[in-house]
Amino acid sequence: MTENKEPRFFYGYVLVLASFAILLITRGGLYSFGVFFEPMLVEFGWTRALTSGAYSLNMFLHGLLVIGAGKLNDRFGPRLVLTAGGLLWGLGYLLMSQVSVVWQLYLFYGVIMGIGFSGYIVPLTSTVARWFVRRRGMMTGIVMAGIGAGAMIMPLLAGWFISSYGWRLSFTALGISSLIFIISAAQFLKRDPQSRGQLPYGGTDLEQRCLSLTDRDFSLREAIHTRQLWMLWVIFLCVGFPMITVMVHIVIYATGLGIPAASAVNILSVAGGANIAGRIVMGSATDRIGNRPVLLIGLIILLASLVWLQFAKDLWTLYLFTALFGFAWGGSLVLVSPIVAELFGLGSHGVLLGFVDAGITVGGTIGPVLVGHIFDITGSYQLGFLICAMVTVVGLILALFLKPIGTPFPKSSL
Repeated sequence: MTENKEPRFFYGYVLVLASFAILLITRGGLYSFGVFFEPMLVEFGWTRALTSGAYSLNMFLHGLLVIGAGKLNDRFGPRLVLTAGGLLWGLGYLLMSQVSVVWQLYLFYGVIMGIGFSGYIVPLTSTVARWFVRRRGMMTGIVMAGIGAGAMIMPLLAGWFISSYGWRLSFTALGISSLIFIISAAQFLKRDPQSRGQLPYGGTDLEQRCLSLTDRDFSLREAIHTRQLWMLWVIFLCVGFPMITVMVHIVIYATGLGIPAASAVNILSVAGGANIAGRIVMGSATDRIGNRPVLLIGLIILLASLVWLQFAKDLWTLYLFTALFGFAWGGSLVLVSPIVAELFGLGSHGVLLGFVDAGITVGGTIGPVLVGHIFDITGSYQLGFLICAMVTVVGLILALFLKPIGTPFPKSSL
């Protein structure tokens, strides 16, 4: 009998650390858009819907291209995909420092950075799923905690930089740091353990059989004829809609209530800290109680936070909101990669993960512009935030009916 020896050093942990750092820089920079929102409105006099439209275009292109990014990752691995994404992301920030008219905002932030953004979350989380059989939920949670760390740190840095040096130089600093850190970290990424002569963590033949969550691997063509894939797509659209909307508008909402700008930026940091906790706690919980129960818990907490937002009018109530919201946001999104692996296997994990992630970005495309437009008409965020809560209810109802793979949709019905 051949004994599978565990290596003294498992390279998967290097991959987790590099992925954490990449998401800290990219998603932290993305969520700093709300900090740049007001200075740009003041300088150019644009409406909130027009300005947030660039963010929505970024999300739209991300959603359109993320499936392709997953397919490229399945074929070529994450190092190439993340290096290209880092180049576009950093270049977009450098160009943003030169914005003077609205079409440049849409080209630089919406198009160039949107294309670059499509190459991050899916390749990273899909690669982690290939490296870990056991502790998959926990390691995915740690990687995605980089998003929360970025949301906690980067808006504070951006706010300080803007107040000290102005928004243009702040974009320049983000561009240079992105080019250096993302491209450097990407060089440590490997597609799978076999490229390092290792097995996945918990990946002996016996453990593979015991821990396998599906008895087959689905291709995109096969999975697209299952109701589960479409349910997941809509569920995570219903998560992405309020998540992105709140992160774009919450700072300017708070300043509109009379809260000082520095304190309003801290609201994003509270959300980022709670996001870290949500991703690690909920990611670990999936390894113990399963993906679906954790998804339901996350959606319930998200709904509770959005209901509370209807009554949050001062700083402490907004801090409480963002603590709940950040925990639910992190805890819900950490499930995307593990639940796709559970339902559809790992054979086409990247492209299927990209398909589901596109639902998040569709929600994130619609939400900020719709809520910004509602504010431009009504002068209030009340209705817009209520719509966020109603969309979350739809996601929660669908999650209640999510079951393991059963009878596929007939092909003629699509």
